[in-house]
Amino acid sequence: MANGLMTVSYVAAAILFILSLGGLSRQDSARRGNFYGAAGMALAILASVFGAHVNHFEYLIPAVLVGGAVGWMLAVRVEMTQMPELVAVLHSFVGMAAILVGYASYLQPATPLDATDQTFQDMQAVLGNLFGRAQNDYSSAEHTVHLLEIFVGVFIGAVTFTGSVVAFGKLRGSISGKPVMLPARHWLNLFGLVMSVFLGHLFLQATGSQGLFPLLVMTAIASLMGVHLVMAIGGADMPVVVSMLNSYSGWAAAATGFMLSNDLLIVTGALVGSSGAILSYIMCRAMNRSFISVIMGGFGTGSGASSSAAGGPQGEAVSISAEETAHLLVEAREVIIVPGYGMAVAQAQGAISEITRRLRAKGVKVRFAIHPVAGRLPGHMNVLLAEAKVPYDIVLEMDEINADFPETDAVLVVGANDTVNPSAQEDPGSPIAGMPVLEVWKARTVVVFKRSMATGYAGVDNPLFFKENARMLFGDAKKSVDSILAHLPS
Repeated sequence: MANGLMTVSYVAAAILFILSLGGLSRQDSARRGNFYGAAGMALAILASVFGAHVNHFEYLIPAVLVGGAVGWMLAVRVEMTQMPELVAVLHSFVGMAAILVGYASYLQPATPLDATDQTFQDMQAVLGNLFGRAQNDYSSAEHTVHLLEIFVGVFIGAVTFTGSVVAFGKLRGSISGKPVMLPARHWLNLFGLVMSVFLGHLFLQATGSQGLFPLLVMTAIASLMGVHLVMAIGGADMPVVVSMLNSYSGWAAAATGFMLSNDLLIVTGALVGSSGAILSYIMCRAMNRSFISVIMGGFGTGSGASSSAAGGPQGEAVSISAEETAHLLVEAREVIIVPGYGMAVAQAQGAISEITRRLRAKGVKVRFAIHPVAGRLPGHMNVLLAEAKVPYDIVLEMDEINADFPETDAVLVVGANDTVNPSAQEDPGSPIAGMPVLEVWKARTVVVFKRSMATGYAGVDNPLFFKENARMLFGDAKKSVDSILAHLPS
């Protein structure tokens, strides 16, 4: 493929990626956004594989086919409830790719920049001033730029890889969701960062292959930092962790693009990195937490009891049957359904959609309230409801529907816990104090679907269960929903 055609393909792919992000911003255009993203990636792969400087197709083509087959099988077989774990695994792949490309670029260097490019000449002049080299010393400046790309890329990749592996374990349940707090953990992170900078200095000063040792040591330190950073984050912050790792993977991809002098990879990585950072900010704002406080860990370190009531919320929970719940829904004028991760685990979204259809057919106004951090992945509940054919226009975000709870006759909380916890507003000593939550307790009646009275993923007790207008429907969410459906007129 000629260089001109490759450039046009890269520009077209970049435009498709931007259109993809725009489409994914709304439910009704998400399918189109996914199509744009897939088309852009297909075009990018073809342009890269058949580029002017690519050879050894006997190795490359089978690798592309095997990778595509694995991706296809994962997409077909993975359940929506497993999507957060899959995303974490994909992030780890990007991190490992950045590490491998970095080592390959160091052990088999190639010219990373064009000496005739004006941007490179300006960078060369700056580096000459910084490192005391002559501005016309092309090889020295180019080599320094390339080493910086390698070192930074491997560092970001190592943190992303191990952090994503730990996040996968926490999301899957094989690693406890409780934060692991080491003594002086912030000093440990600072020490690792300072050591990495020192090793970077040694790496830049090394000659020949002598820089391999500091690069290996830095990789080990960065890998431990990735493990430590995510292990110190509590389960309630996992939606933020997923979006944060998404940002990390984007910057790792951008660093890989610099190492390979691939403009499209740089643009794509920057898009993913910046959009992940923006999403992380949105998630943190929804939890009334700063981004720094999340990545440094510390949430959920208490025992789960509030400061104002050391023994936890007091009162008596009142249970309700599925038949009584069905009667409550039929008699209501307005119903709001609040889905949570429990709905995803029970795979009750299909039955919930049928309940919605029947109630709307009887003239009941039914809407869904979605908290920004509901589930284990940003937008997780929206995807599940869309899969169950719930109309887009009745699925509302927290800010759009929170003021409507006082005029609502019945609220169904299906598998949600922390996002409907009134302690966030009523108990200043609660670990989630100040976190914006769905104010379901302001409705006339609230029915909470729960297996037991256990705490949610954040490990914080929920006084909602003991409110006078709250009723507990115990059991598996899917069975409870099916039982309600059986008592509703078709």
